[in-house]
Amino acid sequence: MDGIIVERLFEEGADVAKGQVLYRIDPAVHKAAYAMAKASLAEAQANVAAIALLETRQRLLISQHAVSSQELDNTISQHGQATARVAKAQAELEAAAINLAYTEIKAPVAGRIGASSVTVGALVTANQPSALAVIQQTDRVYVDIAQSSTDTIRLRRAMAQGRMAPEGSATKVRLTLEDGSPYTAITRTKADGEQEWIQGDLLFSEISVGQSTGSILLRAVFSNPDRLLLPGMYVKATIEEGVVGNAVLIPQGAAFANNAGGHSAYVLRRDAAGDGVFRVERRDIRLERASGNRWVVGSGLNAGDILVVEGFQKATPGELVKGTPAQRVPAEAVARAPERKD
Repeated sequence: MDGIIVERLFEEGADVAKGQVLYRIDPAVHKAAYAMAKASLAEAQANVAAIALLETRQRLLISQHAVSSQELDNTISQHGQATARVAKAQAELEAAAINLAYTEIKAPVAGRIGASSVTVGALVTANQPSALAVIQQTDRVYVDIAQSSTDTIRLRRAMAQGRMAPEGSATKVRLTLEDGSPYTAITRTKADGEQEWIQGDLLFSEISVGQSTGSILLRAVFSNPDRLLLPGMYVKATIEEGVVGNAVLIPQGAAFANNAGGHSAYVLRRDAAGDGVFRVERRDIRLERASGNRWVVGSGLNAGDILVVEGFQKATPGELVKGTPAQRVPAEAVARAPERKD
């Protein structure tokens, strides 16, 4: 729609409703076009009525040989043409009405509207490259997540081999915000006083891998009651894809690369020398994937093993050491750096 903006009817940064009038374009030209189309339709309808009367009269006169068959045929043809002109005029009137209605630019969706890119008096065109204003729907937000193709293959293989069970029928997603806090509902709390996590639903995953990133795009949708999620924000997503029964989790810093291209870790085995004395043992382990700041161990470690989490660079397999308990953190009860025993 081409025309001059004569009025802006919204406040920048405010919430707008679907169908709310945002701008008005000068309607003078389009009102005139609508009036002309309406007059053309009336003229075409009057012409049809006149030709219809003529056709009726000629049908009566032809039996009296007062008119020829050719004259009647011509009148019938003119009647059909006049009827077609009525249909054309009706369509032109509808088009003029649509153009007139478009002089009021309405919000296509409900949401929060940004800054206006035009001012009153500006000329706008139907094919201009920039939008007059942008409306963001913030009550429900889409979150795009990149998952590496390697993790995807490992996950599906673990499920196929029975090492991981699917988590329910619908995949849930949780978010951690840019400041490190969990995405929770400010206005809703649990019975114990903790804020309630807002979980999203995984909508779909792409069927191809990005050539430049080596990752697969996943998309989730979240409710956004407190408007904490904003378009363009970076968040960390945790997807509850499956459950590993009796999983062994270790701090990521406790595992190190070995010469065979895999990973290893040091554990402390109780020795007969006395209480508090351990023998260092090196274990080759298989790391499945990351879970937060920890690794999920597929094999090589068992529940109850005493793991060296700091100072393993000083450890030598087979030597006797004293272990100092590490400071406990959630789900990470491990041993601290060994001390050599002479």
